[in-house]
Amino acid sequence: MPAPTGVRRNRTGIIAVVAAAAVVLAAGVTGVLALGGHRQDRPGPKPTNAPSSSHSSTDPRGTGTLTATIKGWKVLTNPTQGIAFDVPPHWEIQSSGWVSYASKDGDPDDTPLIAIRNVAMLQKNWCASDDNRDGTVENTPLAQVGTRGNNGYRSTQDIAHSDPETWVFGGYTQPDRTKVKSGSVQPFTTNSGLKGTLGTAWSVGVTKSKKCASDGKAWTFGLKNASGDLVSWSFFGARNVRGEVPDATIRRILGTVRLYEAPPDS
Repeated sequence: MPAPTGVRRNRTGIIAVVAAAAVVLAAGVTGVLALGGHRQDRPGPKPTNAPSSSHSSTDPRGTGTLTATIKGWKVLTNPTQGIAFDVPPHWEIQSSGWVSYASKDGDPDDTPLIAIRNVAMLQKNWCASDDNRDGTVENTPLAQVGTRGNNGYRSTQDIAHSDPETWVFGGYTQPDRTKVKSGSVQPFTTNSGLKGTLGTAWSVGVTKSKKCASDGKAWTFGLKNASGDLVSWSFFGARNVRGEVPDATIRRILGTVRLYEAPPDS
């Protein structure tokens, strides 16, 4: 079986894997990962995230939510986890085999600490560097959003507390966890009436020792899908930089999160 293609790695340890479903499986980006006492469901191999035309629904348990709820925005759907959400038109939706994850610096196997699928990026090539001087320039996106399953967690509150901290540590502060700060975990209801729990985290004082180093921030909305499974939507991106995604924009994207049931022929 061929090796994964299109792998990009930046100084944060966030990796984007572009591969066909079989290659994703071969690369070990499915299954269950133990982290901090949690069993974390890594993204599986069959996301669907291309915009499509259909009627929209404001019912959080409705079907056919393929039309953006904000005019001019683009839709991403995750049939496996049963979630859909919208992003602004200048965000770039990644291919159906794309998985973004954070791994521990220095891990030769790049074992994910946390991962999302159903990914959209803002300024995919925001910063380019060759930190290890191997002649390969690696690109760092300004921000990313996506979804994932959280089987093994205890509650949506558990997700909202744990995942933002893991994104900020894995993406921006390694190896220093003391630079990760957390906001309060609060109930949140999306525009469709879908209820869940929202948590935030950010970093303070990241050492700018490398070209693309920056502070970061993350938001995670934990919820239950139509099957009662724990799932989540997450945003993570650079903080205190030019072009930083405003909190108001993150909240607006989050407000579009809704449940989604794939058509029978998908």
